[in-house]
Amino acid sequence: MKKNNAISLMIVDDHKIVRDGICAYLETVPEIEVIAQAESGSDAVQLAEQLAPDVVLMDLIMPGMDGVEATWRVRQVSPRSKIVILTSFHEDSNIFPAIKAGALSYVLKSIDPEELAETIKSAARGEAVLDSKVASRLMHEYRDDANESMQAYMQLTNREQEVLELIAKGLSNAQIAEQLVISEKTVKSHVSNILSKLHFADRTQVAVFAWKEGIVKKERGEE
Repeated sequence: MKKNNAISLMIVDDHKIVRDGICAYLETVPEIEVIAQAESGSDAVQLAEQLAPDVVLMDLIMPGMDGVEATWRVRQVSPRSKIVILTSFHEDSNIFPAIKAGALSYVLKSIDPEELAETIKSAARGEAVLDSKVASRLMHEYRDDANESMQAYMQLTNREQEVLELIAKGLSNAQIAEQLVISEKTVKSHVSNILSKLHFADRTQVAVFAWKEGIVKKERGEE
């Protein structure tokens, strides 16, 4: 019998005993209904496209298409589905690709069944849950990236820092050239140097960095 207004869940794991064990417990949770099981990443993508589950419980290490690729592909065919990684691995090489692929939450298989159910409910609300080991690694990664970017920023020339601030304020190359009384060709050269030194792909990333790090502050009335 279908549970009314239940969170629809798909379990993806290549071990049947794991899937069956999770199902057995979740059958006792009225707010969650397992609507599909997949034993491979490719099966998960196919089922997600057909069923669009609210939440997908995704293993990482599977033969063929692994959980990282499956996460990315599921998000393509069913953008509404929230991905919860459930795995035994908490190494950086597993965590960061999964998060970048679109996973919302990342928990380990040592999690208590009750906590897993709460994680699924949180995911359905769009709330991320991270295992403490995973959260610590992500914070270190963020701090390392931020420190590297700031160190690179300090290597910019005074003129390049001026150009960066004007980019963050939304000025075009022509407007920057006019304000700094230099040629537009020179501005383009400065912009190219800034992107290269900060390892950014475009002006938007430069602007976000400048706002986030407080290099440029909002004027009153922009809040």
